[in-house]
Amino acid sequence: MSKKIEVKNLYKIFGSKPKLALKRLKEGWTKEKILKTTGQTVGVNNASFTVDEGEFFVIMGLSGSGKSTLIRCLNLLNRPTAGEILIDGEDIVKYDRQQLREFRQNKVAMVFQNFGLFTHRTVLGNVEYGLEIRNINKDKRRQIALEALESVGLKGWEDKMPTELSGGMQQRVGLARALANNPDILLMDEPFSALDPLIRRDMQIELLEIQSKLKKTIIFITHDINEAFKLGDRVAVMKDGKIVQQGTPEEILNNPSNEYIEEFVKSIDRTKVIQAKNIMRKPNALVSIKDGVRVAIKEMQASNISSVFVVGRNMELEGIVTIDDCVDAVKNKQSSLKELLRHDFYKTSPDEYIENLLENAVKSKYPIVVVDDENKLLGIIVRTSILSGLLPINSTNDTPA
Repeated sequence: MSKKIEVKNLYKIFGSKPKLALKRLKEGWTKEKILKTTGQTVGVNNASFTVDEGEFFVIMGLSGSGKSTLIRCLNLLNRPTAGEILIDGEDIVKYDRQQLREFRQNKVAMVFQNFGLFTHRTVLGNVEYGLEIRNINKDKRRQIALEALESVGLKGWEDKMPTELSGGMQQRVGLARALANNPDILLMDEPFSALDPLIRRDMQIELLEIQSKLKKTIIFITHDINEAFKLGDRVAVMKDGKIVQQGTPEEILNNPSNEYIEEFVKSIDRTKVIQAKNIMRKPNALVSIKDGVRVAIKEMQASNISSVFVVGRNMELEGIVTIDDCVDAVKNKQSSLKELLRHDFYKTSPDEYIENLLENAVKSKYPIVVVDDENKLLGIIVRTSILSGLLPINSTNDTPA
């Protein structure tokens, strides 16, 4: 994938003498010493990272870590003290006023924690606002705004006032307003932190569904590690203005870079982080639908298993057959597998989280099958893998069906 955003050696220092503080910082002074000696506050300290086009990149950290300061540098609400911010290869830090205005209107949009809605405007009027600023004609901006509201599940609410909506619905309006401008990049500064846990969970799911359709480049800020690991393709963890570690949730969870990260991941619920693709295994036996009953029996005997999955020519999943059914078929002089196929097993996508597989894992007498959108068999998940959620990531050991 192509790089959409590239941040290089970024610093943001607040105060009247940022250059002096920057010099001291590069000399090895701590953030605390700089504040005490110079009165300058270090917000971001030498941050570097890249974000691919269409990637969901999460920046997380505790209060005061610099995460919100960093995201506001990405649209120059905070102008960096030093460093580069390359968007599609252009350093936006060097933009003049007109270039910056066009950048904010056309390429980037921001969703805030406090919703930021106009209380005197209707829901539709709020979503139309950015289009209105861009002088989009009334009919067209209404159409775009209505489509944006429908995409966040608010069709039929366009004539309501923000005060008539719940907190979750107000945040949906804020998201619709950002999406209406069709930005390449969506900046989200702790957008769900003010919501109660149930609404927050619904909004997380909603955002993931929207992202699966629109494939925006998203930078998302949060202090919640469970939220970060659930949403992010990759996560950067900040402390004292620095990026301490970055990587996929699985990489950070299994290879914390220091004690600070270890403490962070202790509280993580692995079932909400690990996905089916991370624990699925290749079955040690498969048979083709064109194979006969005796071939299936031979495969099961060789692998010491009592059932085996059946696939088509292109690995599409046809079903499962059991040793008992196959033995009975031989006695009855049946040779085709088609009449023996069972479908009383559970299937899942590779992106499903373990927490959503637990119930089926307990009920199922067969492994859960991981398939793609075309029903091609990718792997299987045995019950012990799901219930523990503790197996090494991307294990490739064979497991009987």
